[in-house]
Amino acid sequence: MTKFGFIRWLRLSIVISFSCLLLAGCAVNPGGTKTLRIATEPTFPPFEFKKEGGELQGFSIDLMNAIALAAKFKVDFQSLPFDGMISALQAKTVDVASSSITITEERAKTVSFSRPYFKAGLAIAIRADNQDITGLDSLKNKKVAVQIGTTGAAKAKSVPGVQIRSFDSAPIALQELSNGNVDAVINDAPVTLYAINTGNLKGIKVVQQLLTEEFYGFATAKNSPNLALIDDGLDRVLKNGTYAQIYQKWFQAEPPSLPAKLPFQDEANSNAAQQLTSVSVILQAFPSLLQGALITLQLTVLSVVFGLIGGSLIGIIRLSRIAPVRWLARAYVDFFRGTPLLVQIFMIYFGLPAILQELGFTFSFDRLTAGVIALSLNCAAYIAEVVRAGIQSIEPGQAEASQSLGLSSVQTMRYVIFPQAFRRMIPPLGNEFISLLKDTSLVSVIGFEELLRKGQLIVADNYRAFEIYAGVAVVYLCLTLLSSQAFSRLESWMNPVKR
Repeated sequence: MTKFGFIRWLRLSIVISFSCLLLAGCAVNPGGTKTLRIATEPTFPPFEFKKEGGELQGFSIDLMNAIALAAKFKVDFQSLPFDGMISALQAKTVDVASSSITITEERAKTVSFSRPYFKAGLAIAIRADNQDITGLDSLKNKKVAVQIGTTGAAKAKSVPGVQIRSFDSAPIALQELSNGNVDAVINDAPVTLYAINTGNLKGIKVVQQLLTEEFYGFATAKNSPNLALIDDGLDRVLKNGTYAQIYQKWFQAEPPSLPAKLPFQDEANSNAAQQLTSVSVILQAFPSLLQGALITLQLTVLSVVFGLIGGSLIGIIRLSRIAPVRWLARAYVDFFRGTPLLVQIFMIYFGLPAILQELGFTFSFDRLTAGVIALSLNCAAYIAEVVRAGIQSIEPGQAEASQSLGLSSVQTMRYVIFPQAFRRMIPPLGNEFISLLKDTSLVSVIGFEELLRKGQLIVADNYRAFEIYAGVAVVYLCLTLLSSQAFSRLESWMNPVKR
C-alpha cells in the first residue's frame, strides 16, 4: 500500500468509527428519557380523535402528554382497535392503553390500572322523535347498538330480549341509530353528548339519566414497571392544576373529585379467577364459532350465486361490439376491483341510507341484505373477468363452425362456447369462492355476527385472543379445504376425459 493509499484508508476508518459512535450514542439515549408505546383508538371524541391534518387530539391525549412531561418520559401513540388493546398489553406489544378504558373488576384481573383519571357513566341515546324509550327497562325487546368490548355492551346484555348489534367504534354505532336501523345506543355519556353538541349527529337525544357511575384509567400489563411512572405523573398533574386546565378546555366545567383507587383494584391479583387451559378455552368457544361459520357460509353462497349471475352478464357485455356498453361494463369492473371491499360495505350500508334520508326518503338496509349486495357486487367484478377470459380462450373456429351449421349467436354461446369455457373457468371460480369466503369477515364492521365477529365477541369477554383467533383460523381453514375439495371434484366431473 502506498503512502497516499494508507492515508485515505485511515481517514475512511476514522469517519466510519465516528459514525458508529454517534449511532451508539443515539441508541443508548444519553438523556435517559424512556419512551412508552401508548395504544389509543382515535375514534372517541372528545377523548381521542384526530384533527383534519391527522394529528391526535382530545382530553386523554392532552392528559397523557401532560403526564409524560411531569414524569419525564416520552410517548409514542399507536392506533389500535379498542377490543384488541388488552390483548396487546398481555402480549407486551404496547406499554400502556389510553383509550377511555373503564376500570372494571373483570378487567382488573387481566391488566393493571392507574388511579382513575375521569369520572363518567353510560347513557342511552335515541332518536329525537322517539317517545317510548325512557330508561333501561324500556329497551326490552328493542334493537340496541354498542361498541364491542365496552361496558355499554355488557350493560346491554342485562336487558331481557334485547337485540344487540356490536360495532367497532362508537361513531359507527351512533350512525346506525341515525340511519334508523336500531332503537337506541348505549354508550359513554360524554362522547354521545359531544357528538350531539358539535352538530355531527342530528335528530339524536340522550335519555336524561346515567345508567352507571364509572371511572376511566390507563391500563398496563400485570406487574408492569410503567404503572408507577403513570401514577406518579398523574398525581403531579392533579396537584399542580394542569388536570383542571385540560378538563376546563374540553368540558368547560370544573372537574369532579377522583378517588385514589377503586375498591377492587388492589384485590384483583388475589381474587383473580383460575386461568383455563388453551384447549378448554377453544372447546368452550367452539359452539359459538360454528354458529358464526354457518352465517359465513350463508353469506358466501348467496353472494357467489348473485355474483355469478351478474358477473356472467357483465363478462359477456365486456365482449360486446357496442363501444358505450363495453365501456360501461369496463367502468363497473374497474370501480369494484379498484376500491377496497370494506369501503364499498360502508358506502352501501351507511352511506346510501344517510343520503336518501337527507333527500327526504325513509330508507334503511337490513344487515344481511346490505352484506350480500356489497359482496355480490364486488364478486361480480372479478367473476366478469374470469368469464371474459374463459370465453376468449375458446378457439374462434368453433364459433365459425357453429354458425355455418345454422346456429344463431345466442345458440352458439349457449350450446358451444359457454359450456367449454365454464369448464376452464372452474379453477379461477374456485379461487374466487375461497377468497369471498374469507372476505365475509369484513361484514363484521356493520355488526353482522359471522365467524370473525363471534370470535371478537368472545375475546371481548375472556381476553384470550391467541386461543380464540387460533380457533377462528382453524374453522376458516376447514371451510376453505372443504371448498377446495368440492371444486376439485366438480372440475373432474366436468372433464370428459377424466369422467
